[in-house]
Amino acid sequence: MRNYIFFLLFLGFISCKNSSQEYITITEDKLRNKIAGGWAGKMIGVSYGAPTEFVYNGRINEDPIDWSPETLRRSISEDDLYVQMSFMMTMDKYGIDAPVEKFGEAFANSGYMLWHANRGARMNIWNGIMPPNSGHPDYNLHSDDIDFQIEADYIGLMNPGMPQSSNKICDKIGHIMNYGDGVYGGMFVSALYAAAYFENDVKKVLFTAMKSLPIESSYHAILRDVVDGYERNPKDWKKTWKRIYDKWGETDICCALSEYNIDAKLNGAFIAIGLLYGEGDFERSMEISARCGADSDCNPSNCAGVMGIILGYDKIPSDWTKYIDEIADSLFIYTDYSFNKAVDRTLYYAKKLVYQNGGTIKDNILFIKKQEPVPAKLEVSFPNIFPKEKVTITDTNYWEWQGEWEKVNQTNQWDGEETQMQAETAGSELTLKFNGTGAVIMGRFDIDCGRVDIFIDGEFHRSRDNYYKKMNWGAGDGWLNGAHLAHVMNLEKGDHKLSIKIKNEKSEKSEGNKLKVARAIIYDEI
Repeated sequence: MRNYIFFLLFLGFISCKNSSQEYITITEDKLRNKIAGGWAGKMIGVSYGAPTEFVYNGRINEDPIDWSPETLRRSISEDDLYVQMSFMMTMDKYGIDAPVEKFGEAFANSGYMLWHANRGARMNIWNGIMPPNSGHPDYNLHSDDIDFQIEADYIGLMNPGMPQSSNKICDKIGHIMNYGDGVYGGMFVSALYAAAYFENDVKKVLFTAMKSLPIESSYHAILRDVVDGYERNPKDWKKTWKRIYDKWGETDICCALSEYNIDAKLNGAFIAIGLLYGEGDFERSMEISARCGADSDCNPSNCAGVMGIILGYDKIPSDWTKYIDEIADSLFIYTDYSFNKAVDRTLYYAKKLVYQNGGTIKDNILFIKKQEPVPAKLEVSFPNIFPKEKVTITDTNYWEWQGEWEKVNQTNQWDGEETQMQAETAGSELTLKFNGTGAVIMGRFDIDCGRVDIFIDGEFHRSRDNYYKKMNWGAGDGWLNGAHLAHVMNLEKGDHKLSIKIKNEKSEKSEGNKLKVARAIIYDEI
């Protein structure tokens, strides 16, 4: 630990220097080149890792990775890109300082498919739970998930050398869908980008970015563990991977007790492993991050985005960029943004933010008022909680059913066919009986689902609408298994009941009034 602190002091991680009157400079041409490198890296990384996304869960990918330049076309339809470009479209329409409600509404009412924290936020906004509550753990059990981490690149890209400005925007946008470590994931990625404009040493970029996170957070702790692993085994990333996974691999709240891990901090650690062990090599950094497994398209995408800024577009090996010219004006799905437009608009907003933060531009040179990173305030989504057990719908000791329920077999996107219970008659009610400090009931949002009331230990908790409108999204259109229908955390340890009751009403758009229930997870205190 003493060596680690000395290392941070040596790199300037801990500093009392007042740089409020210092300026850093970059030419507009160089800034554009680095912005283009960041967006190109993002596109390359996501297309590189997409075929193995959640294929290697809890294990390293030792297999060949197949990639060709034409694979870049895949990036046009990836949520890593189109979600954040829709945020930029909101800025185009309402201004750079548009209220968070405008971002939330545009995001929730867009035509694209969403998952995890994003989907939870969309459902919350549709139910009138607006930001920042839409990402709060009381309303969104996905609050520590990776979602903001994979779509915050644009914030760092438009904040060269300005980590305080970056964190401020992240604090606003990140709480649409996340909280705590989920927001810190976006802050970390954005801070990496902000630092990469003016630093070529990836280690210094990483340590500078860590300053933007509260040192007490789990996210900061996992990054310290990566650094410690690197210091112990600087030539063997797989040993560091194992130490990280052994300690952090089973801490995911959302995908608890399953092989999947969508947790922001674990996947953020895989970004850091790629950067440290890649040692400045674009391909090697991306490859290591992808081989870490889990969300293996998002992590190399963030990693390659950082490397793209450090190198600049013209220094990324041409084997990786030679197809970009062919798709540079192709629109990312659900947006009016192309690669070329993203570069242009990012440069435009970067210049505005330089002015907003006390800098100036003269003779095509940006004079950026230097900002020292400041840690975000501490938020903890799920303190002292661990997943205790999974409960299937056939575990009769845990469930009580009142009303007209039927058992059906339903296709599940990830796990094949599963048994679910469904009811549609108003007044039909289910109760999960559990011992612990929290629980979530999971099932399905759908085009024929209706409104329900939720009760905790017999007391009314809240109402919600489980209708999910049909999206233009191919095979996944119109069904959403694994949905969190109701959850409660931080109860007193003991016996509890979580109940859901069908109301005698539904959305005018819904094709029915069904409630679809599949399973539950019970949580307890550590």
